[in-house]
Amino acid sequence: MITPFTLDVPQADLDDLRDRLARTRWPDELPDAGLDYGFPLARVRELADHWLHAYDWRRHEAELNALPQFTTAIDGQRVHFLHVRSANPDALPLVLVHGWPGSVVEFLDVVEPLSRDFHLVVPSIPGFGLSGPTTSRGWDVHRVARAFAELMRRLGYDRYGTQGGDWGSGIARAVAAAVPEHVVAVHVNYLPTPPVDGVALSEEDERRLVKIRAMIRSRPGYQVVHATRPQTVAYALTDSPVGQLAWNAEKFAEWVDPDCEIDVDRVLTNVMLYWLTGTAGSSARLARETGIVGNDCPAPLGVAVFAHDIVLSVRPLAELRYRVEHWSEFDRGGHFAALETPDLFVGDLRKFFAGRS
Repeated sequence: MITPFTLDVPQADLDDLRDRLARTRWPDELPDAGLDYGFPLARVRELADHWLHAYDWRRHEAELNALPQFTTAIDGQRVHFLHVRSANPDALPLVLVHGWPGSVVEFLDVVEPLSRDFHLVVPSIPGFGLSGPTTSRGWDVHRVARAFAELMRRLGYDRYGTQGGDWGSGIARAVAAAVPEHVVAVHVNYLPTPPVDGVALSEEDERRLVKIRAMIRSRPGYQVVHATRPQTVAYALTDSPVGQLAWNAEKFAEWVDPDCEIDVDRVLTNVMLYWLTGTAGSSARLARETGIVGNDCPAPLGVAVFAHDIVLSVRPLAELRYRVEHWSEFDRGGHFAALETPDLFVGDLRKFFAGRS
């Protein structure tokens, strides 16, 4: 059963948040720390002050509620999603999948233009925000993909595309692997391409591999924590709003194009969906459950590479693993493409999916 959903956070929860923010116990910081030890104290104080004194949750709650939202139970798990139908009845259905530390909020700026060309289904990943927390083991990328395929079946969509970045990239590809007869094509704006010996590469591709190898040698701290101790970090993040803020907002500062700064209220609304639902731990568990995402994706693949992403994909290596039919390189934008450069994001999806059905 699919049930209409309206987000209506109890005022007591918002009052509790304000009280906790006002009583934050701040850590020390070395006077010359900069970025060397983590997210700078001054920046977190600035964000927390805005959250406490200027941010208006009810306004952003209303923005979400202006879009058709629903929930359904799949495989024992509540799944929340936006479902925005195009005025064109023959439009291609398209699943947009967010990542971490994002949410459906990542796509709010592109829903209107994309809905001119697509029937949009924008689900919250099980364990994240309004689809969380998960209540059983085994919610890896492939189980999430099967749940989203079931969601599309329930909505009556037989042929559709998928799109994602970050975790959404792996999930979008995994949906195509799970139900290849239903997925016409997959578009991603993040695609890991590990090194392969014996492949001739350009100087630019070799430069990209330097950064990729560095990440493989030394995994980022948050990845190690999520993959090994998601429960341990959950205590701090679920109890302290500033802890949740720092853990999430750091990535919206580090992984972006410096010239495409994301609106602070968008960042805080993302944080709010984790805080209000207590899903710091369950969202982190996706890394613990999944491990390495496989390469299986039988559908045609479109790749958009944004210049300031965490790592940049290498096309010859991608073509060893996937049926790449579209490749775009953009000189602006970063990891959160739909938030940073919605114009480029929308344009690339329209170009790639044109004529597919």
